[in-house]
Amino acid sequence: MSTPRTDASASRAGTGPRAAGSPRAGVYETHTAVVFFVGDRVYKLKKPVDLEFVDFTTPAARRRGCEREIELNRRFAPDVYLGLAEVHRPAEDPAAGAPEPEPMVVMRRMPIERRLSHLVRRGEDVEDPLRAVARLLATWHAKAPRGPEVAAQGTRDALASRWEASFAQVRAVEGDVEVPEGVAEVEGLARRYLAGRERLFEARVRQGRVVDGHGDLLAEDVFCLADGPRVLDCLEFDDRLRYVDGLDDAAFLAMDLERLGAAEAAAFFLARYGEYSGDPAPTSLWHHYVAYRAFVRAKVSLFQARQGAPGTGQAARQLVAVALRHLRTSAVKLVLVGGLPGSGKSTLAGALADRSGMVLLSSDRVRKEVAGIPAERSAAAGYGEGLYAPRWTEATYAALLERASALLSSGESVVLDASWTDPARRAAARRTAEGAEADLVTLRCEVPDDVAAARLAGRAPGASDADAEVAAAMAARETPWPEAVPVDTGVPLGVSLDRALAVVRPHDAGRAPLFRRPYMEPD
Repeated sequence: MSTPRTDASASRAGTGPRAAGSPRAGVYETHTAVVFFVGDRVYKLKKPVDLEFVDFTTPAARRRGCEREIELNRRFAPDVYLGLAEVHRPAEDPAAGAPEPEPMVVMRRMPIERRLSHLVRRGEDVEDPLRAVARLLATWHAKAPRGPEVAAQGTRDALASRWEASFAQVRAVEGDVEVPEGVAEVEGLARRYLAGRERLFEARVRQGRVVDGHGDLLAEDVFCLADGPRVLDCLEFDDRLRYVDGLDDAAFLAMDLERLGAAEAAAFFLARYGEYSGDPAPTSLWHHYVAYRAFVRAKVSLFQARQGAPGTGQAARQLVAVALRHLRTSAVKLVLVGGLPGSGKSTLAGALADRSGMVLLSSDRVRKEVAGIPAERSAAAGYGEGLYAPRWTEATYAALLERASALLSSGESVVLDASWTDPARRAAARRTAEGAEADLVTLRCEVPDDVAAARLAGRAPGASDADAEVAAAMAARETPWPEAVPVDTGVPLGVSLDRALAVVRPHDAGRAPLFRRPYMEPD
């Protein structure tokens, strides 16, 4: 959302105080409306204002605004938005006739104690409500309007334009307020992610993932009732801002939950949304959209800080930190895990991929796939012979990097398990990472010779065919790999894995749970 929200939590439409002992009536004001709470009803009048993003200066425009608000919000809370009413005023001049009636939205009044943001702040278990909200959102997205006009707002270039607009708006307030540290890094990371992910965003559009959604999903607008959630106050003043990737729509609420200190609830909600929507998006995109929503909210806080609103400067700093943390995590990586036979590289590579949610590609398996034989079938041969002749090795590494390139541009981080003893192949991997705007991380597994020999001697039949003789021949031809970070794999796996993770994810301080896609049965 590109405009500042100035309405206070208590003043959002339909969310007034009606808990036990609360006032029967009340009046609250937002930047575009006056809201009246009377008993179990809410009456919302549009203000006759002309703001940058909406013009309500005529009764006809206010009527259209009320009708549109009712129409759009009934998609998520049909029994809350009851309809349109009118306020009739007596004529000041009888000769001129009565003024045109003033339209207003009529709503059911929601119980403030069931507001999701209140439940979170009270530390209540919100898994069941979030599961219901995720199902509601995914159900709407499945049937939501689509089409070229909607899809155009979900392209990579459209998202890049929204990022750039926010960057420009933040730069415009510099000098008036203190802009948080980290904004420059946010800019660089967001641009780099988008630059290398064209295949991902093309696939999202092609799959119909861009929908007419809610557009403004905040925890204070979600009410968790016994018969299911009611989600209010969707974005109605600019359709283009409501045309979003469904995951972007869900990420808005995840961001807000994290802002409220409920990071685990945010991860739970996104996982349930992914499950109910059958969305195969890489978690890098989850992180990117949460970062985008956090930065937009940070921008709004800076606008409010310039207007003198208390506490908004600190809120902006916290939100920029959230955006930065998620963008660092979303950075797509190509990780080379290399070493001689028996060094434990396959074990480490598998554990690293599993812990971090990356895709694992193994040279041993790809080699046999390229040759058209089962991975578990033995193809043992001397060094440089048979299936390990130079032409098969070249074909294996070419296939590894081709598959890695496609995955990286689709937003997936990749672990490549191979020996990586040849500098030419390492250079090819570097070019693959650069072409996909991905970070290249190189790890070399090291272990004492006697440990490696014992492992090879005791190895059960599997994808790898290397024995001690092959390992010795490879060691004699190995070239230095000075840029690789050595990892001692002679220690317990957990120790070497922690070492590898510290290199692969240096910014991860464990403050937020790792987003993980739910398991979904293949078609």
